[in-house]
Amino acid sequence: MNELDEMTSPTLDEGKDVRVIAKQLPVTIKTGTKVFDVIWWFLPPVIGGIVWSIMKVKAKSYFQKLQQKIQHDASQIDNYLEQRVQILKNCAKLVDKAIDLDKDTFTQIAAYRGGVKPEDDSARMEYAGKIEEIGRSINLAFENYPELRAHQELADAMQQNSYLQREITAAREVYNDTVNTWNREIFSWPTRQIVAAKEGYTTRIPFNIDNETREQARGEFF
Repeated sequence: MNELDEMTSPTLDEGKDVRVIAKQLPVTIKTGTKVFDVIWWFLPPVIGGIVWSIMKVKAKSYFQKLQQKIQHDASQIDNYLEQRVQILKNCAKLVDKAIDLDKDTFTQIAAYRGGVKPEDDSARMEYAGKIEEIGRSINLAFENYPELRAHQELADAMQQNSYLQREITAAREVYNDTVNTWNREIFSWPTRQIVAAKEGYTTRIPFNIDNETREQARGEFF
């Protein structure tokens, strides 16, 4: 018998929207695990305790390397975002020569073109959301004025923008895969969970899209 049976289990006819829950879960261990952690030194031979200590050292080293991998993957996103800001800056200048582009767009680009590197996951997602907002305003102008599409330099810049967006999406996937590995391994019992609890580690929040992009994805395009 299947635990989840599509023939007899209840279904949601109205559907369900899946969202990332922005909550970090701390790693904790119960009394039994705490006893398991220290009992090795009281069981003959004592070498069992030494082996157990080595295992925990390796687990901590593993987490340190994984944190560096997360930093590397996050940096890749930052680098692509920074390149995209420069491309959007060039696009905005070209568009402004042909139409009166909203001056707020230039103000926003100026705020983000200085190579700002967010320090944490939530700041990085907010930063990316702002870049998406700028990109949408320029793309809207590009689509609404057919004469702009004939401008080869602008068309090339928009193509570069599209390419960078794909690269950002791919980099986010790599980042989220590493975050998923972290979130899974810190609860891997016994060694890694014990080490994670002692180090005060928590789960990390995957990269997710902003509400405006989510709503646009539901819209009609044709």
